[in-house]
Amino acid sequence: MNLTALSFECRKNVLDMIKEAKAGHIGGDFSVMDILVTLYFKQMNISPENMDDPNRDLFVMSKGHSVEAYYAVLAAKGFLDIDEVIANFSKFGSKYIGHPNNKLPGIEMNSGSLGHGLPVCVGMALASKMDNKTNRVYTVMGDGELAEGSVWEGAMAASQYKLDNLCAVVDRNRLQISGNTEDVMGHDDLEARFAAFGWNVIQADGNNIDALNEAFEAAKACKGKPTVIIANTIKGYGGGEVMENKAPWHHKVPTEEEYQMILAELLKRRDAANE
Repeated sequence: MNLTALSFECRKNVLDMIKEAKAGHIGGDFSVMDILVTLYFKQMNISPENMDDPNRDLFVMSKGHSVEAYYAVLAAKGFLDIDEVIANFSKFGSKYIGHPNNKLPGIEMNSGSLGHGLPVCVGMALASKMDNKTNRVYTVMGDGELAEGSVWEGAMAASQYKLDNLCAVVDRNRLQISGNTEDVMGHDDLEARFAAFGWNVIQADGNNIDALNEAFEAAKACKGKPTVIIANTIKGYGGGEVMENKAPWHHKVPTEEEYQMILAELLKRRDAANE
């Protein structure tokens, strides 16, 4: 399976989801997609067949407002039916709500109140250590989310307990709802900041599946401390000039004209990846 092509196909499904629902967070969906595809198709021991196995790998989508990308990848993996998701996302009474819903198969916890994912994953990873399990725990955070103090409390605890079975990913697209992250709450040298909290830090191209896979393998090899992958991404990646690196697309719904332009760009990149 060509995972780069799959990532653009999943973005297309996200685009259709948001167009149908007239709601969603498309910019972050597009930036985070390659991270999720790499995790679910190259790294994590998780599938519809083993989702109740106590030794499965665990994942929490901390930046839960990018749930559309999460639903699209879960559907590609076989947990959900994509046509049902597209038809019902964010509709009244739907189970496909605007943040992860743990009533759905494959979702470990409800999330989206930012700053919760990492602390919860610290607890999961510590419990796995105490039970002598060999599984791994992953979470994906937004860079705007790092303004939450609970993130850094979790970071301290993860280092204290030497949770080398924990890997956090920061979707470092440098944009959030109110603009550039460095204007809203600057992170300075994010690598040095996490290192000061006792973490192994890896920088990676977050829109390149091969680079991400290499980073995740390096995280597995690190012993005695947790790892954070700073995944440098482009907000709206795949949407071309209409979307890429533009803050309003944090939660913008495309017009019909914009939809057609974004769709054409996604199909072009998907087909190029398949050549």
